[in-house]
This record gives sequence, C-alpha cells and structure tokens, in this order.
Amino acid sequence: MLQQYKNYLLLHFIVFIYGFTGIFGALITIPAVNLVWVRMLIAGICIFLYLRWKKIDVKDSLQNLLKFTVTGVIVAIHWIFFYEAIKVSNVSVTVACLSSATLFTAIIEPIVFKRKLYWYEALFGLIIMAGLFMIFKVETKYKLGIIYTLFSSFMASLFTVINGTFAKKYNAAKVSAYEMLGGFIAISVYFLIIQVDFSDLIHISAMDMLWLMLLAVICTAFAMVANISVMKELTPYSVTMAINLEPVYSIILAYWIFGEKEQMTSGFYFGTIVILATIFANGYIKSRAKY
Repeated sequence: MLQQYKNYLLLHFIVFIYGFTGIFGALITIPAVNLVWVRMLIAGICIFLYLRWKKIDVKDSLQNLLKFTVTGVIVAIHWIFFYEAIKVSNVSVTVACLSSATLFTAIIEPIVFKRKLYWYEALFGLIIMAGLFMIFKVETKYKLGIIYTLFSSFMASLFTVINGTFAKKYNAAKVSAYEMLGGFIAISVYFLIIQVDFSDLIHISAMDMLWLMLLAVICTAFAMVANISVMKELTPYSVTMAINLEPVYSIILAYWIFGEKEQMTSGFYFGTIVILATIFANGYIKSRAKY
C-alpha cells in the first residue's frame, strides 16, 4: 500500500513537471524550431545514457528503428507548433486548446485499432468542439495561436495513438530515445535545406540555456522515464486522469509567474472547464466500459 501511494505521488509530481513545459516555452526567447531542436538533442542524449546505465539493448530491426524515428518527426512537429502557439498567444490559451487532443484521438484511434466509434466519444467530441468555440469566440486576438495549437493537438493525438501500438511490443524508453533522435535529425535536415548558419544556433543566452536544460532533462527525459516506471505499477485510468490535470497546473503556474499577461476572460475559463470536464468524464466512462 505504501509503495502504491509513493507511485501516486510520483505520478502527480511528473504531471506537475509537465505543467512547466509551456512555462519554459514562454521563458525561452529563441525561435520554436530551434527550441525543439535543442530539446530533442539533449533529451535524446539523456535517454540513451539511461538505457546504457540500465544495460538495455538499443539495437533493433531497421524497420522498427524507421518506425520510431518517423514517429519522432511527428513529435517534433507537435512541439514546434505548440511552442509557436505560445509565442503568438500565451500559455493559458495554448494548454487549454491542446486538451482538444482527446477529440482527435477519438477520431484516429478507431481507425488505427479498427474498432467502432463509441457513442460517448462522438458526444464528448461535440462538447469539446463547443468548448473550443467558446474560447475562439471570446479570445479572437489569439486566433492564430488557437489554430497552431489545434494542429499541434492533432499531431499529439496521432503520435499518442501510434505509441499505443508500440507500448505492448517494445521498450518504451528505447522508443522515446529513437523518437528524440528522429525529430532531431529531421529538424537538422530542414536547417540544411534552408541553409541555416549552425553557428547562430549555438549562440544561446545563459538564461535560455538554463531553461532549455530544465525543459530537456527534467520535463522531457526524466518525466518520460519516470512515467514509464509509474505506468508499470498503476492502472492506465489513474495515469490518464492525473495527466489530464496538466492544463490546470499550467494555467495556474502561468498566471502566478506571468501575471496579467495570462489573465483571461470569464468566457475563456468557462470554455476550458467544459473541455476539461468532458475529458475527465471520457476517462471515467472508458474505465467502466466493457468493450
């Protein structure tokens, strides 16, 4: 029982850490694509070192490695649009709209796993759309950030479903390591195509480097590995419900750190509550449903 409580505490600590990903995105001043490039490089190195420390074999078939690295490209695109959304709007709008990933997952998951769409998934999808409409209607000055976030949310749901197909077959830490590598390589190729001066990319201020290290090491590498260990002990429902608290932590932290910049209208908070309540209801019903 004591070990279970420790796992629950670790899980909520991980989610609290996840809440800082948007905060660091607002604090870091370099462009979103540069941010993600550095984040994936540092996080990938850390996870590969963890695998070496645990003596986990990183070798796999070429086909599998290709699948992992291509999924990493999807992760990179998700992060780039996520951080770009923060830069053109703010943290609160971005993390609230990112919750729409549940809507996209409800559409993508039945296709990938070849199952029917359940009635409550369709209903909750419509409610989430209503919540998003409320936010879009009252926060028109952030519409570009909302559009970026919705695309980021779609990519997030896509790689989440893909990772769901990997979960039962492969070591999750190894998959994460190659996903970081795949995203890093893809962005590097992009930089070569547009002929970016790589010397400019390493001219990062001390504060930006500090935030990047915290983001990559703590919020990415540590959180990923710790989340894997927790998922082995707790039910998927417990993990999902806790992770749904991430937007709540982010919005509270953003308001505490950035003050008036993150103060939104009552319509925004109402729309956000509608979305989050729907996500929790979806998780509860799925935990009780007999498929």
